[in-house]
Amino acid sequence: MKGQKDGFQGERQVVLPPRVVEMERDDRLASSLYVTDIGYYPSASHHYRERSTPISQFVLIYCVNGSGWYATQGLEYQVRQGEFFILPPGLPHSYGASPDASWTIYWIHFSGEHAAIYAEGMQTPQQINVAVNSRIMDRLGIFEEILTTLQSGTDMEHLRYASSLLHHFLASMRYLVQFRNAVGSRPDSGTSSLDEQALCQSAIHFMQEHLENRMTLQQAAAYIGYSQSHFSALFRRQTGMSPHAYYNRLKMERACQLLSETDLKVNQICHKLGIDDQYYFSRIFSKTIGMSPTEYRERH
Repeated sequence: MKGQKDGFQGERQVVLPPRVVEMERDDRLASSLYVTDIGYYPSASHHYRERSTPISQFVLIYCVNGSGWYATQGLEYQVRQGEFFILPPGLPHSYGASPDASWTIYWIHFSGEHAAIYAEGMQTPQQINVAVNSRIMDRLGIFEEILTTLQSGTDMEHLRYASSLLHHFLASMRYLVQFRNAVGSRPDSGTSSLDEQALCQSAIHFMQEHLENRMTLQQAAAYIGYSQSHFSALFRRQTGMSPHAYYNRLKMERACQLLSETDLKVNQICHKLGIDDQYYFSRIFSKTIGMSPTEYRERH
């Protein structure tokens, strides 16, 4: 397979028809900033898109797992986990997952009178690392709210609310420091003066910021500056669980929330938690929660 535009297992997307986009463009509030297309592609292997004819919207792609690339104006850029970029309108471009690999991406096509303010300086890859108060899951929660809002309706009230959320989502990237500093501080990692409890809480924060992709023991240990064996022993002393078991429990608790509060299908939820195999997800869920995902949804 040379490449595909969409059709990935677990994907979700909304493409607004021209009539709705005109409503946004002509509205006093929504015209400031509005969505034309929005989606989420998990583990999108062989993803490829080329636009030789330019489009009139900005294109944002946020890679939360795997890696990819994009090309425009004769230049090609590599995109790694935790990076995003915004392509301006009016320029031919292409992008896709890395060869023989996949990427998990959140993407938005947007326009509006103030769209260029958020896109300024974002044409090259921008890194969002996990750090103190990084708030990655908060940001993805805003994206989910935009997507769910537009799936629920396209009347003007829904469109205006989605527009307001889009301001917040793009601001969380454009004004990254301010977005992070808007919440209270957490213990930082990599400081020898921190006690074990603070280091453990820092590691848990790292896990929470990786709930929608994959995290290795090596990554978590490196985040707090310990060897894998030392980190595992410290974590077990503080929690009574191995890092891997604790990480899976966090994922399953998030799955419970999605099952009870959203209409996402089970296969969409497992992909959203960075798990490609639905049967594996169901086994871990049943072992952790004590019932199958379907039974949990029926009870809640």
